[in-house]
Amino acid sequence: MSLLDVIGPVMVGPSSSHTAGACRLALLARHAFGAEPRRARFTLHGSFAKTARGHGTDLALIAGTLGAFPDDPMIPRALDEAAARGLDVDFATADLGDVHPNSVRAVLEGEGERVMLTGSSLGGGLVRVFDVDGFRIDFSGSHPTLLLRHLDTPGVIARVARVIADDDVNIATLVSARRKRGGDAMMSIEIDRPLTAPARDYLRHLRYVTWLRELPEVMRGPDGDAVESQGVSAETEVAS
Repeated sequence: MSLLDVIGPVMVGPSSSHTAGACRLALLARHAFGAEPRRARFTLHGSFAKTARGHGTDLALIAGTLGAFPDDPMIPRALDEAAARGLDVDFATADLGDVHPNSVRAVLEGEGERVMLTGSSLGGGLVRVFDVDGFRIDFSGSHPTLLLRHLDTPGVIARVARVIADDDVNIATLVSARRKRGGDAMMSIEIDRPLTAPARDYLRHLRYVTWLRELPEVMRGPDGDAVESQGVSAETEVAS
């Protein structure tokens, strides 16, 4: 148990689940998008849908999309900041299925790019992302994370893991999902520290890698250290 589990995260309130967690999910979506988005569409599920405005979930999601962490004093004025930076924001509610009640689907768009990220706020500011662009992956924001979209080619997981190891970086979790054999696939890889520039460039230029994003660790405890979250390794298939 960490200090975060006892007193909650350092944040602009009022709620660690509905504010801090929401901000972190949107911040991960921003980095998965990889640029300054022009449009953000949020679909709120369960208690997120019922109490979003009262608990500041809407402001936290906007602020995270703009790059803010949960302790950023900009959060209460996130709507004004979004307008000033040209971010068009829209909210909707829907049943996202058998997921945690504090869940959101974020769709960010701009400059011909689009990314969809779905995740849950688990309490105490902890989050888990379980879907990116329809791929059932899994990561927590507790570590720097690589997202790789690639062709489902024999040996690709081993090759990517070898590049990471050669960069003297340890893998915390690795989850792989594919639409069909030989088709599009995605990996989420939580690592102990960011890769060096040569290792990143090598991965980006592998012929079967079509898309690479680096996401920062967004779980910061009161002492500034990352909050550990237990992960699993798995490989799944998703329906096309």
